[in-house]
Amino acid sequence: MTSPLISAATSPLTIITDDMRKVDQVITQRLTSSVPLVAQISQYIIAAGGKRLRPALLLLVCGALGYREHHRFSLAAVVELIHTATLLHDDVVDASTLRRGRATANQTFGNPASVLVGDFLHTRSFQMMVEAGSMRIMEVLSEATNVIAEGEVLQLMNMHDASLDEEGYLQVIRSKTAKLFEASARLGAILANSPPEIEEACATYGQALGTAFQIIDDVLDYDGNASEMGKNLGDDLREGKSTLPLIVAMQRGSAEQATIVRHAIEEGSTDRLDDVVTIVRMTGALEAARIAAFSEARRAMAAAEQLPPGAHSTSLLQLAAQLLERRA
Repeated sequence: MTSPLISAATSPLTIITDDMRKVDQVITQRLTSSVPLVAQISQYIIAAGGKRLRPALLLLVCGALGYREHHRFSLAAVVELIHTATLLHDDVVDASTLRRGRATANQTFGNPASVLVGDFLHTRSFQMMVEAGSMRIMEVLSEATNVIAEGEVLQLMNMHDASLDEEGYLQVIRSKTAKLFEASARLGAILANSPPEIEEACATYGQALGTAFQIIDDVLDYDGNASEMGKNLGDDLREGKSTLPLIVAMQRGSAEQATIVRHAIEEGSTDRLDDVVTIVRMTGALEAARIAAFSEARRAMAAAEQLPPGAHSTSLLQLAAQLLERRA
């Protein structure tokens, strides 16, 4: 399945197409369970597709650093399973009904089953981590999952808080979203036994790319198309999330405009969604958020430029550059 992030003709991920198929094979093999509902929900989520950016980062970094051993496939599968587990839990917490263009697992199977299968994916991913036989890999992934959990709690605490500033917003997305991007890229460097400076460059690339990705995702909640996005537009507002476009709109708008946005966040109301969208666009908040994403993408590109030149390194650069063209 081609990622909607980048057109098929120009995708930087084309170079790892065969590798990604092998990752999908690993995922399918490791999602077996004697409990039918576990396998059913797991396959339902995996079959929904998605961008698979986190395992792609690990594979691209491995390619850039010359690592070709089979462990890259299993660890790429691990990061995708961790990500999928967080999606299951996220959708329950957020009471989401639509993801990737179809009903969420919690909408289809119920909240209890979704939470418990999310737990299964987490524990299965840790079983697979152990098989790599590296304490360093265990350290990176266990820390990442812990930080992600903290980010989830932090976001929950910030729900309906219209006073959240840009610094607080970035703290949440760097924990909740960017941390697994960072860990994925770092793992590629660890597998390749890279020197510390290269490992840190890879980690910086992942963190910056993940941050830019989430900022653009938040922009598209007010500037996207529901059918293309595969989710309900305005969901963030309904959940009381104060994202960067809303933060900037309140800073730049008139007192009346700021009040409308603030009330919508505090009440978790989409009754005036059209007004909020208009305010976000009129105040230049979307452009400001895209500029913030551009800055993060440039930071990612600067980090990628520290890697040995080659086709995989070029793909990492292209991935960061084309992220800013994302419309779904």
